[in-house]
Amino acid sequence: MSENTAEQLATKQRDISVAEFFERNRHLLGFDNKRKALLTVVKEAVDNAIDACEEAKKLPEINIQIIDMGNDRYRIIIEDNGPGIVKKQIPNIFAKLLYGSKFHTMKQARGQQGIGISAAVLYAQLTTGRPAKIWSKISIGKPAHYYELHIDTQSNKPEILKDEETEWKEDTGVKIELDIEANYQKGDQSVDSYLKQTAIANPHVTIIYTNPKAEQFIFARASEQLPKEPTEIKPHPYGVEIGILIKMLKATEARTIQSFLTNEFSRVGAGTAKEICDKAGLFTNMKPKDLQLPHVEKLIEGIKSTKIIAPSTDCITPIGDQLLEAGLRKEIPAEFYISVSRSPTVYKGIPFVIETALAYGGDQPGDKTVRLLRFANRVPLLYQQGSCASTKAVTQTNWRSYGLSQSQNSLPVGSLTIVVSLVSVWPPFTSEAKEAIAHYDEIIKEMKLALQEAGRKLGAYVNKKRKIAVQQERVSIFENYIPEVASALSNLSGIGKQNIQEAMKSMLEKNKEYIQAHKESHKVEKTEKQDKEDQIKLGGFDE
Repeated sequence: MSENTAEQLATKQRDISVAEFFERNRHLLGFDNKRKALLTVVKEAVDNAIDACEEAKKLPEINIQIIDMGNDRYRIIIEDNGPGIVKKQIPNIFAKLLYGSKFHTMKQARGQQGIGISAAVLYAQLTTGRPAKIWSKISIGKPAHYYELHIDTQSNKPEILKDEETEWKEDTGVKIELDIEANYQKGDQSVDSYLKQTAIANPHVTIIYTNPKAEQFIFARASEQLPKEPTEIKPHPYGVEIGILIKMLKATEARTIQSFLTNEFSRVGAGTAKEICDKAGLFTNMKPKDLQLPHVEKLIEGIKSTKIIAPSTDCITPIGDQLLEAGLRKEIPAEFYISVSRSPTVYKGIPFVIETALAYGGDQPGDKTVRLLRFANRVPLLYQQGSCASTKAVTQTNWRSYGLSQSQNSLPVGSLTIVVSLVSVWPPFTSEAKEAIAHYDEIIKEMKLALQEAGRKLGAYVNKKRKIAVQQERVSIFENYIPEVASALSNLSGIGKQNIQEAMKSMLEKNKEYIQAHKESHKVEKTEKQDKEDQIKLGGFDE
C-alpha cells in the first residue's frame, strides 16, 4: 500500500463552517437530549424576546405555546410585544450562527454570542426537517413580514424558503414557530420551572404559558417599572490580556500610546496613562502600531503596577433587593423572606453584582435538601448545578449556624429556597450552553458574603421561632397540670381550689397573650420598603 503524500493529504483539508461544527456537536449548545432540547429552544426564544422588549422600553408580555404533535414532536410558538425586527435582518438573526449585535458591546444582556436562537432553528431543521416560521411587525398599520427559513450549514448562511408580507393582528412584535423532536416532562429542569424562575428574576415581565396538555398559566408581572437600561462601557485595563492588547494596538486610530490608553479604556485619564507609561518604561508619544511584543509585555506590567479606579457599573442593572423579594413572594409561598444586594465589584476587570434571596417555611418540605435557584443576567440556570460557582458558595456557607441541618460540603436541609443571582457584562459560563458559572474566586467570595448576610437574618428568625415554640410547649404542659397543682396549693394554703385554678388560668392567658404578641412581632414587620411593595400588583401561578 503506497503512502499518501503531503500534497494528497492537503487536498482533503477544507474550512469548517460554525453551523456545520454545531450540527455535529449540538450537545455543546444544550441539545443533549429531547427533554433538555425543549427547554433550550424555549429559553433562547424567551431570553431574546425579553431583551428586545427592554431595549424598546416596553414592558414585556411573552406568550408561549407548546403543542404536542405526537411521536415526540412538538410545535413551539413564542410571541412577544417588542419592537419587531427589520426585514433584511430577519434571515441573519434566525438562520446564521454567531450573528448578533451584543457580542462586542460591554454591557449586560441575556444573549451575547449570537448562537442561541439560530441554534434552535438548526436543531428544528435537523430533527424534523421543517423550516422556522417567523413573523415580524415593526409599526402599526403596516403589514408584517413572514419568512420560512433553513440554514445552509456548509456556508452558515440563511436559506430563504418563503418571503412575503402578511396581515398580523399585533401592533408590533415577533412570533416564531418551530417544530422539533423533544420530550415534555414536569420537574425542576422543565420548561415549567424555567418560566416560573424567569418570573421571579424578571418581576416586570408577564408570561402567558400554554403547556402541551393545553393548560394555561399566567405569571403576572409584579412591577410596572422597567429595569434601568445598562450603558455600554469600554474595557477596563485590569481585564485585558496580552493577545487582546496586541489586537487593540493594531486596530486603534490613536497616534500615541497615551491617547490609546485614554481613548480605548475606561477609567484611564491623561495622568493615569502617563503613570502607566512611566512604570512600563515607554515614551508616551510612541506610536501604538510600532510597539513590538517586548513593549506590549512592559505595557501590561505597567498597567498591573498602576492603581486604576474600578470600572463603572452603569453597564449592569441588578434586579434590586426589593424587586427580587417581590418576585420571590409571588411565586414561592413562605413565611419569611429576605433579600440582599451586594455592592458592585470586579473580576478580571469586568464589573459584576451578586444578589441573593431566601424564602423560608410555608409548605416547603423541611426534611429535604433546600431548593437552589441560580441566575445569570436574570436567566435561570437549570442544568450543571454541581459545576456552578453558586452551588460551591452555598455548600461552603455554614448553614448550621443559621438553624439548618447540613453535612460537610453539601447543600443544607430545610424548608428553604435560596436564590443566587449574578449580573455582569460578561458572565463567565463554563460552556457555550450557559448552564453554570465558572469558579472565579472573586465571584464565589461575593456570593458567600451575600449568603452570610441573608443567613444571619434567617438565623435570627429561626432562633426566635424556636424560642416561641419552647414557650408554647411549656404553657401547654403547665395547662395540663393546673388541677393537680391547684389541689396541692389548696391543701397547703387553705384557699379554695376553684379560686386558685381561676387565678392560674388568668396567669396562663396572660402568658398566651405574651407569646402571641411575640409571634406577631416575629413576622416580617411592615417597613417603608414593604409598604411600597404592597402598592405593587402581585400575582402569579403556584404549582
